[in-house]
Amino acid sequence: MSAREGLARWHSYMDGGSDPAALEAMLADDAVFHSPVVHTPQVGKAKVMAYLGAAGSVFGNGSFRYVRELVDGDNVMLEFEAEMDGILVNGIDLIRFGESGLIKDFKVMVRPLKAINKVWELMGARLQAAG
Repeated sequence: MSAREGLARWHSYMDGGSDPAALEAMLADDAVFHSPVVHTPQVGKAKVMAYLGAAGSVFGNGSFRYVRELVDGDNVMLEFEAEMDGILVNGIDLIRFGESGLIKDFKVMVRPLKAINKVWELMGARLQAAG
C-alpha cells in the first residue's frame, strides 16, 4: 500500500466521524506521535490512539478542514485550519507511512502561540478525562 492509499484511508477516517476501529486499523503497533505541546514522543499504538482520539474530539467542532496537502514518497504533509473558542488554529500534520501502508509516525505542529495554548488546554482536559 502506498502513502497515497494510506492518505485516502486517513481522509476517509476524518470524513467518516473518526471511528476508533478505523484509526486502530491504520496504525502500526510501534507508531509514534509527536505532540505540539508534549516534549516526549508518545510511542505505541495505544498512546497514539489516545492522542489522535482526543484530537478528533477537540478539533471535531465542524470547523476543521485540510487546506493543503503534499505527498513525497512515504511522507504526507497536511495543512489544516480550525476555530476554537474564537481562535483560528493553523497547523500541519506530518504523517509517515510504513511499507504496509500503516501510519508509523504522526507529528502535529500548531501556530500561532494563542492557538497552541488553546489546543493544550482542550487536549489536556480530554486526555485527563479519558484517563
